[in-house]
Amino acid sequence: MFSLTFTAEPADIDELGHVNNAVWVRWMERLAVAHWRSQASAEEQAAYVWVVTRHEIDYRGNLREGETVTGETWVPDAPRGARFDRHARFVGEDGRVRVQAVTTWALLDRATGRLLRVRPELAERFLT
Repeated sequence: MFSLTFTAEPADIDELGHVNNAVWVRWMERLAVAHWRSQASAEEQAAYVWVVTRHEIDYRGNLREGETVTGETWVPDAPRGARFDRHARFVGEDGRVRVQAVTTWALLDRATGRLLRVRPELAERFLT
């Protein structure tokens, strides 16, 4: 499992006074990219790029300006060709899950933009 901390800034807050749904998606992407960068070599980062093909998000609670959550992400299952499902959850300082999601990511060749099968030696670094 990989984790990062996020704090709600004024620009993240919507008219209802809590973190906007689009911000949660942005945080999911930041979390996934940071996980990739923590495990991938410089050569892999230069050669490959990941794109989201699907989000499934459950909003379970709100976060107000100044509040902090810990974002956690993990990949429980081996890839299917070029794609795999990444799980994420954001847990408040009180221990309650605020948002949880499953996102499907696909691996692309950065130079050609074509889908690539995820090699087992690459996948194993991310599997939990």
